[in-house]
This record gives sequence, structure tokens and C-alpha cells, in this order.
Amino acid sequence: MASTWDAAAYLKRAEEAASHVAGIDGTAPMRPVENVGVIGAGTMGSGIAMVFANAGFAVTLVERDEGALAKGLARIREVYERAQAKGTLSAAELTARLDRIAGATDLSALGQADLIIEAVFEDMDVKADIFTRLDRLARPGAILATNTSALDVDAIAAVTKRPQDVIGLHFFSPAHVMRLLEIVRGIKTDASVLATAIALAKRVGKVGVTVGVCDGFCANRMLYPYLRQVDCLMEEGALPQDIDRVLTGFGLAMGPCAMLDMAGQDVAWFVRQRQLKNWPANMRYSRLADLLYERGRLGSKSGAGWYRYPSGPRSAEPDPEVERMIVEEAKHLGITRRTISDDEILDRTLYALVNEGARLLGEGIVERASDIDLCYVYGMGFPAARGGPMAWADSVGLKRVYDAVVTLHAAHDDNWAPAPLLAKLAQSGRNFSDLDKATGAA
Repeated sequence: MASTWDAAAYLKRAEEAASHVAGIDGTAPMRPVENVGVIGAGTMGSGIAMVFANAGFAVTLVERDEGALAKGLARIREVYERAQAKGTLSAAELTARLDRIAGATDLSALGQADLIIEAVFEDMDVKADIFTRLDRLARPGAILATNTSALDVDAIAAVTKRPQDVIGLHFFSPAHVMRLLEIVRGIKTDASVLATAIALAKRVGKVGVTVGVCDGFCANRMLYPYLRQVDCLMEEGALPQDIDRVLTGFGLAMGPCAMLDMAGQDVAWFVRQRQLKNWPANMRYSRLADLLYERGRLGSKSGAGWYRYPSGPRSAEPDPEVERMIVEEAKHLGITRRTISDDEILDRTLYALVNEGARLLGEGIVERASDIDLCYVYGMGFPAARGGPMAWADSVGLKRVYDAVVTLHAAHDDNWAPAPLLAKLAQSGRNFSDLDKATGAA
């Protein structure tokens, strides 16, 4: 990549390209969306409610009981009041936004909503139950959306008699702050629903990226191999603070260990337990993060995760107990710990990201490498100045990245199986931006 390459201009072009999706040519009729329902008033649901209220939509926020609903509404008010105290929100606008959000404890309140977004616990049975009920009560033509971060949108749609109306709208936490919106296109999602979702993303100030159905979609699916390398590096000799220091030094907004502590170690644990049901025998699995969960170290909310938090969520400190746990687990596995260099930490984490990104591209889960870069810059805190992981890989050179992946595969396990597309590009002297040129995203 030339030294004059402009990351800001690249990301601007990537945003424009992301609004052009295969099969959506401007002829699909747009569905009217003025009244929005949100199911679940937890952190994510209340954040989504604010996204739409901030953009002028009427919102109905539904919770299972009055107590949970009151907590959600209080959380929303607190966010707005903090903004007012900072001078970024006027008293009049605070009142207007709150007035746009109505609370309810019965799904029947959503009977006339144009768009209904489910934002409840990440459990397929729970979501299937909600969509079965929505199928009976939502008005004809209403868009039924799930905020799932990883589950099968097609399976959710299949419990309804209107799978063409179902789509994934995956907001990133905190939803009212993070710019990324993954728009998950199900196999039966109608073109009018997808076109409406793409337009809605712009209306509510989000960067919408259309992705296909798979475990984790784009951003989270790439996160899985990245985090596996974090755990493996710790078994082999690194510590949480080493890894976070290297990656924040590279420019990430947050290191992976601090990020998991903030998100909740229990959330990640549930994802891993689901994946372990079909874990390939030839792929290494580390128990380190599971051990944290088993010891009640759920992250900043419990006062301890990879770090300890003696004075609240912003007081992270390295914990000798975690170091002892890591050393004991390495001994149990027969691993002789060694000094891990900063370069090895950077290469193994970032090359894992790039390799999985190439796999996503090859499978058609995303249309463009620049779509992946948008997901990582606006959803995962990848440094914008580097353009995203795929643009960064181009700057490093795909031959160098591919050769490193091949070497790591030979030295480790099938976590490092090279993506066919990465091999093809590297061996032909091309890069990811070459793939995007035909779509105008390069």
C-alpha cells in the first residue's frame, strides 16, 4: 500500500460501497417504518430504544414485568441526563426523546409496530418462543428483527409463517454509541426488508454492513480465532497485561482481555459451550477463560476477571491469582512456558483475524474486504488510521501474511488452516483491495 494511502478516504468509500448490496438494485419497494418496538429493556434493548428515539421514531419498549421495565427506562433517563449535564443535549430534546419511548409489559403492545426488534438473552429457545408469538400478533408486513450476535437467523425465521419478513439487526454495545450495525440477510429475507434495513441504518446514524448467516456473522466470527490465540499465547508464556499492552499499542481501542472483562466472561463462556458441542478434534482448545468463569471471575461487573477491579470497572489491575492459574494450567497441559515477544503477540492475534476474514470473503458471508474493515473499525475498535484488518494485511503484504499462517499451521494445529482465498491471493500476487475494485470499494 502506498505511503500516500488515505485511511479516512478509504473508509468513506467503504461506507458508500456497503450501501450497495447484491440483489438490491433500487427497485425493491421500501416498507414504511415509523413505529418501532423493542423487546428487552436490558443494556442492549434500552440502547436500541435510544437509537430510534434519538432519530425521531416512536418506540415501544417491552419487558417481562414492571420492575425490569422501570430499570430499563431509568437507565435511558440516566444516559440522557448525563448528556444534558455535559451540555450535549438540551433539556427540551431530553424531554422529547423520553416522550418518544413508551413502556409496556405485554407483547400485544407491538401489534401495530412497523419494525419489531428482539433484544433478549442469547438463547435460541427464548428467541424462538418470542418469534412464534410475534408471528401471531404482529401486523402483516411488519419487519421482525433479531439482535442476536451469533445465532442462526434462518432458524429463528423458520418458527414463523413469514420468514420473508425476518432479518438480523445486530447492534453493538453500547448501541446508542457504537456506529456499526450488522444487517443479517437470511436465506428467505425479502428484498424489500433488506432494502428498508439498509436505508434505516443511515436514518439512525449507523454504518450498516450486510452479512450472511453463520455463527457470529462477521465481527464476532472473526473474534473467535483471535481470542483463541490470546488464550494459547497465555498458556505458552504471555500474561493478560502483556497482550493488552501490545494490541492497544498497535492502536486498538481496547485489549482483548480488558474487552472480555467489560463484556462479561459469562457471555463469552455461553458462546464457547455452544461451540464445544461440535468442536473439531484437530483444533486446539484452551480452558483458561472457562476456568475464570468457573471461579466466578465474570469480569469488571463481579470485581474480577482477567484483571481485578478493586475500585470499580475502571480500576483494572493485574492479578497474581490469574498468573498462578495460567501457570498451573500450562503445567497441567505439559507446556513449558517461555518468553513471548511483542511481535509474536501481534502476529498471532492479527493474522488469525485476517485469515478468518479471508474465509468469510471466500464463503460469501460478506461481499467485500472493505465491509470487514468497516465492521472492525466501527464495531471492534480497530484503529481507523490503519483502515481495518484487511487493509492492514494488504499493507503488510498478503504473501508475508500467508507464509506466516502456513508456518503457524505446521507448528500448531488447524486453528491455523490457511483460508483458501488467502492462499489464492498470496500465490497470485494479488491483495484484498484487488477483489474490491470491481465494486468500487478500493
